[in-house]
Amino acid sequence: MKNNTTNYTADSIQSLEGIEHIRTRPSMYIGDIGSRGLHHLFYEVIDNSVDESLAGFCNKIWVTIHKNGYISILDNGRGIPVEIHKKEKKSALEVVMTKTGSGGKFDKNSYKISGGLHGVGISCVNALSKHLIVTIYRNDKIYKQEYFKGQPICSVKYIGVTNIRGTKIYYIPDDTIFRSIIYDENIIYERLKELSFLNKGLHLFFEDEKNNIKNHFFSNNGIKEYLHKLNKNKISLIKEIIFIKGQKNTTIIEIAMSYNTSFKEKILSYVNYINTNEGGTHITGFRRALTRTLKKYIDEYKINSKEKIECTKDDFREGVTAIISVKVSNPQFEGQTKTKLSNHEIGGIVDKIVGKFLTNYLEEHPIERKQIIDKIIISAKSRKAAKQARELIQKKNTINNILPGKLADCSSNNPKNCEIYLVEGDSAGGTAKQGRDREYQAILPLRGKILNVEKAIQYKIFENEEIKNIFTSLGITIGLYDDKKIVNIEKLRYEKIIIMTDADIDGSHISTLILTLFFRYMKQLIERGYIYIATPPLYIIKRGVKYEYAWSETERKNIINKLGGRKSVTIQRYKGLGEMNAEQLWESTMNPNTRTLRRVSINNYLEADKMFSILMGEDVYPRRKFIEQNSIYAKINI
Repeated sequence: MKNNTTNYTADSIQSLEGIEHIRTRPSMYIGDIGSRGLHHLFYEVIDNSVDESLAGFCNKIWVTIHKNGYISILDNGRGIPVEIHKKEKKSALEVVMTKTGSGGKFDKNSYKISGGLHGVGISCVNALSKHLIVTIYRNDKIYKQEYFKGQPICSVKYIGVTNIRGTKIYYIPDDTIFRSIIYDENIIYERLKELSFLNKGLHLFFEDEKNNIKNHFFSNNGIKEYLHKLNKNKISLIKEIIFIKGQKNTTIIEIAMSYNTSFKEKILSYVNYINTNEGGTHITGFRRALTRTLKKYIDEYKINSKEKIECTKDDFREGVTAIISVKVSNPQFEGQTKTKLSNHEIGGIVDKIVGKFLTNYLEEHPIERKQIIDKIIISAKSRKAAKQARELIQKKNTINNILPGKLADCSSNNPKNCEIYLVEGDSAGGTAKQGRDREYQAILPLRGKILNVEKAIQYKIFENEEIKNIFTSLGITIGLYDDKKIVNIEKLRYEKIIIMTDADIDGSHISTLILTLFFRYMKQLIERGYIYIATPPLYIIKRGVKYEYAWSETERKNIINKLGGRKSVTIQRYKGLGEMNAEQLWESTMNPNTRTLRRVSINNYLEADKMFSILMGEDVYPRRKFIEQNSIYAKINI
């Protein structure tokens, strides 16, 4: 770890503009003011500490969620400069904390590689914090400055001597801006674990004081170790992880990849340790090299076998798991939330490095090469069958405009006002049809448990009658456009899609099966906030003509007491939706004025992907382990 601070001074700090508008329009900078935005503040702070690690000046970071609601991030880097900034005539620390477009990231002598290059990170955190204290340990001295809603309460103060160095940010988000200021320790936990793999040799310490949780994250093998963990529930086609590393000028490429027997491609991509979950040119370059390199072996196979096989780019990628980590001196991202890399030159660099390495690997490993080629051929044959089934869905939906016979449609044709209930079973579906508002509520009964798409081959999914009915009813087509699986929702018929199942174990299973279908094949609907889960009551408690619904044991007991005690009331436990009459189902579960709907959202794509694999995948062991670890939290309603 380096220990030189002579090149990182107040002169390294460049100031571009003010931050007054951040508090009035926070979503422009952090995405939203919900959970995503709240945790984005944390990402911005810890990114600065990791930048110090990338520059070689930091090897330890401490993250603490305090009992009082504050969160702190401490590193052992160089410490933000506190000297007077020549242009601004104030401490460089204050410039960094209060000016957007300021910071050492704009000075190439200070940071050659950085994740937080937009220059709004820590100043944005400060602006959106109710209270923030920054403490600097630098040049054997301790300095401190305090802020209220982005404005300094006092000037930078010298408070003592020290033999350590680094920066500590201690803050609490502004509860007048954010809907909640309670952190999800699981999101922070996963980000720290992710950072440890992407920055091998970096120690990350985590403490949650409220829940008395402590963790230490550290990796010796970096993304190879990360890929091994991602693949632990998969059956690998090749024994070893393919590790690719190369450099051109200041751009450094690291890729760990493998093939498994699954039907899906899974790529995690990072630029300077920032998760680019929307992709970018680095992924494009990787895919292009993969397709080009493998295609010549497929062409040789077709010549030798004389078999008519037409492979698409998707076939070459089926079963691939890869982690792409790119370090770039001047990355360009689409949007402030930095989720898509747009540097065109990076695609070419990745393409060239990956193509050269894979060519050598495949020549030197004939057994692994054959296993990969066989996998691609099977994929091509399965895709052809899936295409035929998919075309049937499109034909029914767009040409003949035939809706499923089971669908009880609504009379309105404005998707913004229309909602559809996916209902478990014909009995409950019949009750829902009677109780609904026909103007804007449609009902699609589903027969039992739909196909588990996590385990099924793709063409089987599109041949499944219940799944075809869902696609057709929603007005959705799915196909390949520009080398991507695209959900076409231009003719979406409802902007509220409500899963309504029984309030029991089977109902929960059916709900999870449907959610798996949406997550794997119609994720766009979740991202747009169109998917909901209905909440039917567990009980109806009656006394004479009076009655109330209860959704929990606590509510049941409170209602019983309110209505005069256990002996004076009649309690009915609903075992299923079919036990309700139409009026009861309407007023408890379907009436917009009285119902409770839970909107489905994705806070962490990686964790969601992992959870669906565990709960619905082929491998029994991780599911059994999950059940054993979480069964203590299960509740039985009697």
